[in-house]
Amino acid sequence: MSTSVFASRPSKHELEEGLTFAPKFDADGLIVCITTEVHTGDILMVAYMNEEALRLTLETSVAHYWSRSRGSLWRKGDTSGQVQTVVEIRTDCDQDAILLKVEAGGDGKACHTGRRSCFYRRVVRDDGVAALEFTSD
Repeated sequence: MSTSVFASRPSKHELEEGLTFAPKFDADGLIVCITTEVHTGDILMVAYMNEEALRLTLETSVAHYWSRSRGSLWRKGDTSGQVQTVVEIRTDCDQDAILLKVEAGGDGKACHTGRRSCFYRRVVRDDGVAALEFTSD
């Protein structure tokens, strides 16, 4: 049985104001991760990390994620060449979300559809119904 490299959950005050890193993984052992391009601030993707993915990301400075659809760990760029080199890692106030600021390698695209960002459509109202519209990104 492996032991966590992360601190156990401290008091609310320590979580919000202290220096203890104690990420809160959900019931499935995952934490949401928002990934942005460090130079532009553009949101590239949202993914999940399990404890191993977060540990490997910290150890290697390369983004690792947990694929919910495949049920497996993946290192971003292993098949696409779009390795994400981590410049900075942040957490939110209650430490249940991670923000990665990365330099996107390869062709700079992060989405499995071949786009730079996974956020390439916007939600619009079309005759009172929500619909999608492609952006220029």
